[in-house]
Amino acid sequence: MNRLIAVLALSSLVAVNAWAADKESERVENAGKVMQEILNVPDDIPQSLLDKADCVIVLPSVVKFAIGIGGNYGRGVMTCRSKDFKGPWGAPTMMALEGGSFGLQLGGQATDFVLLVMNDRGADGILTGKVKLGADAAAAAGPKGRDATAATDVTLRAEILSYSRSRGLFAGISLEGSTLRPDKGANKSLYGSDVPAKDIVLGDAVPAPPSAQLLLDTLEKRSPKRVE
Repeated sequence: MNRLIAVLALSSLVAVNAWAADKESERVENAGKVMQEILNVPDDIPQSLLDKADCVIVLPSVVKFAIGIGGNYGRGVMTCRSKDFKGPWGAPTMMALEGGSFGLQLGGQATDFVLLVMNDRGADGILTGKVKLGADAAAAAGPKGRDATAATDVTLRAEILSYSRSRGLFAGISLEGSTLRPDKGANKSLYGSDVPAKDIVLGDAVPAPPSAQLLLDTLEKRSPKRVE
């Protein structure tokens, strides 16, 4: 009987772990679809900004919830250029966006976010702990349009530029007051071990999972090299 219970418990644990891994793989795949779709709209992220970015964070379907004065909750991925931010896009770490009272577009519908991390200081802060946007890291709504002038005071100072898409509408959006942090539990489910986010993204500790192929291919095609 004890052996049967142990076998059933082990089987249940394996099933739960497999479900969690599938869930995170699906989240990574969705991030790739969001990135591809946003980079294919006519009035999208300026090429000059994407080429200057060290990292990209994609958060599909962030939702608004009512706790006290309200807040927001989302899960997604962060990928950076390898080899001191000069090489190809590397394995993603799972990320979490929490808090803040920014208004989601069109009555609180689920919103996709894309964030550009513009320098190594911003990337290092996000990868090593919880970062409050607007306080720990300078953040701003990103300008739109492939031909938009990127060299504004706001974009030159910002460490993170943020964009949103809700019901097909694409815009820059401020996420000040929200926090970003690595999602340790999701990373463990995706990669099968406790690997620090910084080691995943910058240390080549693990290979990119198959679910990240679309995301990485899309970024490599659109912005294969970082421009100073």
